[in-house]
Amino acid sequence: MTYASLAKGIVVTFALIGMSGSVQAGTEDEVKALFSKFTAAQNAHDLKAVGEILQDSPRFLWITRNTPIWGREAALKRFAENYEGTWLLEPKVEELTVVELAPGVAQLFVPAVFTIAPAGQAAQPRRFLLTQLYVKGRDGWKISTILPVPVP
Repeated sequence: MTYASLAKGIVVTFALIGMSGSVQAGTEDEVKALFSKFTAAQNAHDLKAVGEILQDSPRFLWITRNTPIWGREAALKRFAENYEGTWLLEPKVEELTVVELAPGVAQLFVPAVFTIAPAGQAAQPRRFLLTQLYVKGRDGWKISTILPVPVP
């Protein structure tokens, strides 16, 4: 499967989900606010703030460069490595969509540009379709999954 066909499949899935029902205004606002904090923390390379947003679970999943990173601590270690170089997240907020999958579970989708490079190397902007799953627990909303899909 190519990235293009995967990206098209994701877009179609979101279109179908969007037609199936509406997201509660409170959920949408809360998830968007947390995503805004996540973006700011990422761009500030603020590991502590990022850690507070990620679900503290060994089941937390982030797929990066075709590699699954399981657990919040492993993700924070990988973010720390990435922050040593260039790491900039620029989501197209006007295209952001939140879908409530069930009470306390929401999915966020947004096209984004990542400008990333290891320390000492020239940064290259790359387009992604970014999907995140959010789960609401006693500590509020947390990101439980991050799935960036590169767009060729």
